[in-house]
Order: sequence, then C-alpha cells, then structure tokens
Amino acid sequence: MPSMKHIKRRISSIKSTKQIMKAMNLVAASKLQKAKQRLDAVRPMFREIQQIMDSVRDHEGAEQSVYFNGREEVKNAAYVIIASDRGLCGGYNINLSKEAMGFFNSNSLKHPQKKEIIITLGNKGWEYLRRRGRIALHKYEGPSVNVSYADAEKIGSLLYSMYTLGEIDEAYVVYTTFKSVLTHIPKVARILPIGSIESSKEAASADAYKKRMIFDPDIKGFMNYAVPLYLNTFMYGAMTEAYVCEEASRMTSMDSATKNASDIMDDLTLIYNRTRQSLITQEITEIVSGANALQ
Repeated sequence: MPSMKHIKRRISSIKSTKQIMKAMNLVAASKLQKAKQRLDAVRPMFREIQQIMDSVRDHEGAEQSVYFNGREEVKNAAYVIIASDRGLCGGYNINLSKEAMGFFNSNSLKHPQKKEIIITLGNKGWEYLRRRGRIALHKYEGPSVNVSYADAEKIGSLLYSMYTLGEIDEAYVVYTTFKSVLTHIPKVARILPIGSIESSKEAASADAYKKRMIFDPDIKGFMNYAVPLYLNTFMYGAMTEAYVCEEASRMTSMDSATKNASDIMDDLTLIYNRTRQSLITQEITEIVSGANALQ
C-alpha cells in the first residue's frame, strides 16, 4: 500500500493539473465564441460568391471554361489539408488525418497514375502524413491559430496559379465542418474544377442572379477576377470553420480532462482516508496491547 505522503503528493499534483485543464477549458471557450462569430460572418459571403459562380457557369462564353468543366485527363491533383499546430484537442487531428488518408488511398486505387501534390496547414497534419510516407510539397504553420484572409489568399493564389499553368488538374480541401460544439465532421471538398450548388434553395437564388447579371468588360475578364476570389473565400471559410472545430474539440477535451482529474482526486482522497484510518487503528491497537501487557 502506498504511503500517506506519496498519496498526498499525487493528490497535490493532480490538483495542479486540474487547475491547468480548467484554465485551458475557459480559454478555449472564449476563443470558440470569437471564432464562431467570425464563422457566422464568413458563411453568408461564401454562399454569395458560390451563387455568383454557379450563375456564371451556364453563361455564353463560360460553359466550356476549364474552371468549371476541368480537363479531359486528370494527371495531377492537389490536396490542401487543414489541421492544427497544437495538440490537446481530442480526436480532431486524428479524425481529419484518417479522412485524408482514406481519400488518398481510394483515389490511388481508382487512378494509380494520378500524382498527389499535398499542401498542409498545421503541423499535426504534416507529422501524421510524414509518418505514413506522404510528403507535403508545401507546409504552412501558424494559420490554424491566427486565421486571416491574407493566409487564405496565399493558398488560393497558389492553387489558382498551379491550375492555370496546368501543374494540377484537380484541387481538393480536407477540413472539418462545424455542426455543433460536440459534432465536428471531417470533409473532403473539391474546389477545382468548381462544382455546382447542391441546395435547391441556393440553386434558385443562382437562377435569379443569371437573369440580372451584366459582365464588364466581358465574361473572360470577369472570370480572371472571380475565380481567384472564389478560391480565396473558400479557403478562408474552410480555415475559419476548421479553427472553430479545433477550439470546440479542445474545450470539450479539457472539460473531460477536468472531470477525470476530479474523479481521480476523489479516489485518491478515499484511499488516503482509508490509509490514515488504518494507521490510526493500528496505533490504537498497539497502545491497547501495550497497556494490557503492563497489567
């Protein structure tokens, strides 16, 4: 049986850990609220630009565009993986990385000749892929903590340049979508070629755009401006949503860790009291035995 001193030291250590976990939980909750407000502001902007792009799709001069229809042969595909730079966020990074690896493997089986160009945002995703033999061509650290449009623009510009020059034929983004504080779903979204709107309500809004759109100077000039804007906005929205999921996962993980620390402290306190009571009983027994021996 461990000594009382040892048990007391463990209780003190776990109490300190519990205080740290509680503080991290409160910090994550505060960051989550701010990040969610930013996400709520970004989503309408992204839906708007998506409706505009969908309305351009059927316009004369754009229906055969490589940005919408893609290329006949797909040789190279780019994958942007948005993970985090820090840990202590539960299964957030591992679930995302598994989703990415599953998509890579399924694509490799279907198209063994297709070359992968991997771009990672966040150190955790890069480490996971490196341990499994996948090397990222571009690695970015920091944007997962301080999400900014400038960082999204770097990735969007890179994808646009690679696609325009023919270095890639497809582009996908692997990120985590936010449903609720407890529900975060890893997702693979294709952003090049640009897909169509799935929602019937949003498709109706896109049809309304088509009736009143006027392009100046022409559709080609508009596309040169709109496609980079679409990519930048998509990346910013995906990065913002991923950060919300990261902080939500960290908050719930720290809350769970705090509760576990409390349970361990309760168990150790019970052991401590039992040990103390056992020692007291033993001392009383020894005193009584000694007194009986003197009689």
